[in-house]
Amino acid sequence: MKPGLQFRLHQQLTLTPQLQQAIRLLQLSQLELEAELRQIAESNPLLEFAEDAEAEEADDTEFEAPEFVARDEPTAKAKKDEEPASASSEDVAPEWDDERTHSDSGDYAGAPSRNGSTDDDGFEPQNAAPENLQQHLEWQLNLSQFNPRDAAIATAIIHALDEDGYLHEGIEAVAAALPAGLNASNDEIDAVRQRVQRFDPTGVASLNLKDCLLAQLLQFAPDVPQRDLAIRIVGEDLELLARNDIAKIARRMRAGEDETATAAALIRSLDPRPGAALDATPVEYVAPDVYARRDNGRWHVSLNADAQPRLGLNQHYCNLIARARGDDATWMKGQLQEARWLLKSLQSRAETLQKVAEVIVRRQSAFLDYGPEAMHPLVLREVAEEVGMHESTISRVTTRKYLHTPRGTFELKHFFSSGVATEDGGSASATAIQAMLRKLITAEDPRRPLSDQALAEELHRRGIQVARRTVAKYREALRIPSSSERTRAG
Repeated sequence: MKPGLQFRLHQQLTLTPQLQQAIRLLQLSQLELEAELRQIAESNPLLEFAEDAEAEEADDTEFEAPEFVARDEPTAKAKKDEEPASASSEDVAPEWDDERTHSDSGDYAGAPSRNGSTDDDGFEPQNAAPENLQQHLEWQLNLSQFNPRDAAIATAIIHALDEDGYLHEGIEAVAAALPAGLNASNDEIDAVRQRVQRFDPTGVASLNLKDCLLAQLLQFAPDVPQRDLAIRIVGEDLELLARNDIAKIARRMRAGEDETATAAALIRSLDPRPGAALDATPVEYVAPDVYARRDNGRWHVSLNADAQPRLGLNQHYCNLIARARGDDATWMKGQLQEARWLLKSLQSRAETLQKVAEVIVRRQSAFLDYGPEAMHPLVLREVAEEVGMHESTISRVTTRKYLHTPRGTFELKHFFSSGVATEDGGSASATAIQAMLRKLITAEDPRRPLSDQALAEELHRRGIQVARRTVAKYREALRIPSSSERTRAG
């Protein structure tokens, strides 16, 4: 049997370049979008930013044609110079020596700065970059009396520290990082490590919490009240101290409870994370993309006009298209079409952001009115169905886009939360449950903190069905210690 012709029908989604561009712009943050559009505008002369166009118009307005004079006719300034000087020297503006101050690029390198002082390099002073932990320790190392061998070991130790200032990788990791040919024993490395521990902040380069606290306690003068008792407690009963069992610690230390309490207070004044104070992570400032305002009892959503790119067509080049011929005309028409596609994609991005923000604000109006405990469960699918878009589109438009409300500025993803069933057949969001847990723990008796099981039972009494392990998961997400670790003096 000869094979015959077969016909098959199938559907295939093809993303046009224009659709790909629209999707890409949708997922960009405000800063990324600005950078992307700047790059596109540089390669397409048919596009321009509004501020650039305004700057060009201002330059054209401020430009004045030079005044030409005959070579043998003295200028007004020359005539003035020929007149007798009647003004005092303070009233005469100083003249610049062109040969001495004029640079090849046309800039005045020695011109006075705005504060009246002269900057040798012509640049205004800039703020220095924040100093991180390693830089701070290396600066002290360079000022300390270390021989070259010990300095190399100390440098390896400093570069092995984590963000909290600990040497969690141990002595062996430092030995492996030493320069070739520098064979140091573990004891030698540990001796240098103990010297680094005395740098500022005290306690860096410690192997564990006990080591860190002991290093800080040893820096106190011997006459500090209960210093020696605090050293014994850290060395022997740090676990009991975490549970704040002062009575048992006093019995084991054979000391009075008042003395033990003083020693415990001294230990709590120490810094368990000495390196964190020198975290050089830059602070990120967020400009909201959308605003939510309450007016006449209703919430209204508006885009931040300052956050929307002011991109448009360059009318000068658009007018040149009609006069262009040949390949130039074809190229410019193609650039014009791409510019129009881009502007349409930006308009679509703004409209999508507006629609999604309106749905979120409407669904989470209780949160805006009453706070986190009133947050409703919300998933991407619900918003997608309401605005008639795919869930992936909602995910893109809510990533790194921020909503400013009277309660603060939040990423749009903050308003999405899974739900937990309640006794009345409804559901409570995970965000609301976390807010309830934080409120319960804040109001608990410090001497008898609530366990995870007790918190789960309290939520049951409020009609929220949640398991103990779920409470533990939410508590850990809030970075709240367990009940045994929260024990503290009343």
